Amino acid sequence: MMEQKKINGKRVLGLIPARGGSKGIPKKNLFPIMAKPLLQYTFEAARESGVLDQIMISTEDDEILHFAQLHGIDTRYRRPHSLGTDSANTADVVLDVLNWLEQVGEYPDIVVLLQPTSPLRSADDINRAVQEFVDSGADSMVSVHKMVEHPYKSMYRNEQGEWNYLAKPSEKTYRRQDYDDNYFTINGAFYLIKPDWFREQRAFVIENETELFEMSPIAGMDVDELVDVFKVEAYLKMLSN
Repeated sequence: MMEQKKINGKRVLGLIPARGGSKGIPKKNLFPIMAKPLLQYTFEAARESGVLDQIMISTEDDEILHFAQLHGIDTRYRRPHSLGTDSANTADVVLDVLNWLEQVGEYPDIVVLLQPTSPLRSADDINRAVQEFVDSGADSMVSVHKMVEHPYKSMYRNEQGEWNYLAKPSEKTYRRQDYDDNYFTINGAFYLIKPDWFREQRAFVIENETELFEMSPIAGMDVDELVDVFKVEAYLKMLSN
């Protein structure tokens, strides 16, 4: 593991939530991408970043716990099975970890939630996000990227079949280069929070309060379905050539 870099004296926890089950891809967190389990990409980025004082996993799955232990991840905490279901709320998962950390005297100043479904998020992305979060003085930060499907070309259709554009330009605009460039999508690669704030709000994102950390759509790519695996592998193959 790389030497840790203290950020303004803050204790920074990297928390990786990884339950055993999955709807889209069976045992998704251990599903191989370029012959490497999906989880391993997040393990490696977190360790290489050098800004995380502690890297923990939250899982109820024995196989995932063993795999994490092999990669030097803190596995002392075990998620209750009641928080490992499809309906389990991620906020409740994090709150349970915080309660455990408080009991063992390792309560952090900052939590960086690293979802394993973002395999292209890099160590540099983690470094920049933590530094920007500390510099901002914010209570929470979320990773975003520019919208791939622009709101000017997207619509909502109600139950009656009526539809409206999600956003309309001030005048007729047909060329993509003329579109407003200030629309973003939360990609889930990062959630950074101050624990006390999170315990009070029980939310990761609050409108006009949460800071936005902008990254590229590729770095923020989320693996949910099998087609996403193909996209990630295509990008990694392109890099290796």
